[in-house]
Amino acid sequence: MSDSKINTDSVVLKGEEHLLLDHNYDGIQELDHLLPRWWLWILYGTIAFSAIYVGYYMIGTGPNQKQELATEMGEIEKLKPAAPAGGGAEQQALMLAAIKDPAKLKEGQEVYIGKCLACHGDKGQGLVGPNLTDDNWIHGSGTLQSVADVIANGVPDKGMPPWGAVLQPQELVNVVAFVRSLHGTNPIGAKEPQGQKYEFKE
Repeated sequence: MSDSKINTDSVVLKGEEHLLLDHNYDGIQELDHLLPRWWLWILYGTIAFSAIYVGYYMIGTGPNQKQELATEMGEIEKLKPAAPAGGGAEQQALMLAAIKDPAKLKEGQEVYIGKCLACHGDKGQGLVGPNLTDDNWIHGSGTLQSVADVIANGVPDKGMPPWGAVLQPQELVNVVAFVRSLHGTNPIGAKEPQGQKYEFKE
């Protein structure tokens, strides 16, 4: 073991004697150095920002979280198409024809797998989204046109995006026909009926 003694006394640099404070803690004395100006400007900036933030959002007229959500939802509503492309009697006829066309149903199934399966399940049994195989509907009345409207316009407050701006008119027709083909299939593990019960008339 070395007999040399390590000097632990505080050392004050020449010219800093006037900065030495008159108190000490366990032999440790402090020098009263000024904080860097950049650090002080950051401190003053955060104080000013917090004062403005509290004044505007907590005391003043700044929007709260619910109001901000309502504004964002309003913007989403503006992005909705007014009506599905090719709607009305023409679209109705196309959907009725697609139900009887295996090729159109196959194409509709491909759209369903790409856009709908994650929420409604591979057989329409319902996962995050509702069961599409029973007579109950939460949104719309289950008619072909109603299903087309829901798919095209979405249900943003439930997390379903509007697909009308993404799908081609024929793709929309085909996927509606495929959804209708799932009716009454009663897949294993289907979710319990939700919403109101409707009778199909088409």
